[in-house]
Amino acid sequence: MSSQDEFSQEWTDGLGEARGDGRSPTRKRTSVGEYNHQLLLEDSNDTLETSAQDAAPFFPLMETKLYKRRWVMLFIFSAYSMSNAFMWLQYSIISNIFMRFYSINSLAIDWLSMIYFLTYIPLILPVTWLLENRGIRDVVVVGSAFNCIGAWVKTSTAEPDMFAMTFLGQFVCSVATVYILGIPSRLASLWFGQQEVSTACSIGVLGNQMGIAIGFLVPPILVPNVDDMNELAYHIRIMFYISAGVATLIFILVVIVFQERPEIPPTQAQAQARSIPPDEYSYTASIKRLLGNKPFMLLVVSYGLNVGCFYAVSTLLNRMIIEHYPGEEVNAGRIGLTIVTAGMVGSLLCGIWLDKTKTYKQTTLVVYLLSLIGMLVYAFTLNLGHLWVVFLTAGILGFFMTGYLPLGFEFAVELTYPESEGTSSGLLNCSAQIFGIIFTISQGKIIDNWGTLAGNIFLSIFLLIGTVMTGFIKSDLRRQKANLQAEVQTVSPADSMSSVQDYGATACRGPWHRQS
Repeated sequence: MSSQDEFSQEWTDGLGEARGDGRSPTRKRTSVGEYNHQLLLEDSNDTLETSAQDAAPFFPLMETKLYKRRWVMLFIFSAYSMSNAFMWLQYSIISNIFMRFYSINSLAIDWLSMIYFLTYIPLILPVTWLLENRGIRDVVVVGSAFNCIGAWVKTSTAEPDMFAMTFLGQFVCSVATVYILGIPSRLASLWFGQQEVSTACSIGVLGNQMGIAIGFLVPPILVPNVDDMNELAYHIRIMFYISAGVATLIFILVVIVFQERPEIPPTQAQAQARSIPPDEYSYTASIKRLLGNKPFMLLVVSYGLNVGCFYAVSTLLNRMIIEHYPGEEVNAGRIGLTIVTAGMVGSLLCGIWLDKTKTYKQTTLVVYLLSLIGMLVYAFTLNLGHLWVVFLTAGILGFFMTGYLPLGFEFAVELTYPESEGTSSGLLNCSAQIFGIIFTISQGKIIDNWGTLAGNIFLSIFLLIGTVMTGFIKSDLRRQKANLQAEVQTVSPADSMSSVQDYGATACRGPWHRQS
């Protein structure tokens, strides 16, 4: 008998003595993995209440621990994500300059952004399979390598006849994106404790947003709209070399420092997940279960609508601003910076709020509704002729629309636990890429024919649809239930019933780990 079994038997015998009848609880004992599967893959209820008879089997809590180096892992990933996101927008935010430099039309420039969306769709399932079978470190290393290679390819394309080669470099960078977008929720679950997992996910998303913010701000500064083509080529080359240098430094850091996971898991949910033998996990079966999860599929569509709108606004921002404020390329970048900076604040606050309240559906619905309102205000004030108004309304829009990104990830994990975080977030992002392509092309055509107001109203209609869909999502906080069961295992049946009822009222999780 193992030490864990001996401890469990002593504990249950002690419970019988405490009750005065000398009997141990007469329930069939199961393994952690067996119980986890039975508990969490069955039909869910709206409430979190359960009886003591349905509580987890009695066995001691597994050891958990928080490592300080978890913040290093999060920082390195965020830097890698930032570098890739910067290269996504370095063309579109100064689209009029690159159109003149390469002698191409607006659709060709838009595809330098949309190639990120298109590449993601066919590659997400293979990359998710790689994440499940090889681990997070291998995925991050390969992704940062693609990011570095693509950046160096573009350094040779600062010539008017090199559009095809710069598109190739952008394509290679877009492959790296597939290795990024599903990582924040997985990284947070592997390394962070229960009271900080949503905040950690938000910070992971924050890195990508920081890259977008830099992508809005820096290119208009580094590449001024000058008439001399040789001087313009020089400025473009400088921007490309800076991108390549940063990507190379980050790749070296990833290879040397980034780790797979901590030796001891940070939460009881992760400890239980590790107890499931690898041969019992089926990637195909997991995909099928996710596709059959109706609340999750509603979230997939609504998330795609919201983030797809954000992608379209980001890609076409230069065109929208230049139409009403000619010659304001630098301010167009600053407006984009305002959108994303406000969104970073929104993301961080939403993550902290979720860690404290666990009100996933309510928070997601409110933020979605406010994104719709922000989009309408932005649409009707863009043509007023006052840039300060545009800065203000763009900031409001960004705070809620960009702040929604980590909410979707964390809500998905709660709806789908114990399925892999990488798989659920991968499906969310796949939906976002599909809608991103549709909305960018459609809004671009609408702007060309009917102006920016019509294009932004077009996006607002789909945000309204997404808001309604979010309201129909049935909330089922599976990850919270798993952590609750770990707490119930350490108390008597009477106390466990009280714990569950208290938990249902407060919807919060208690800390069971130590800091190191």
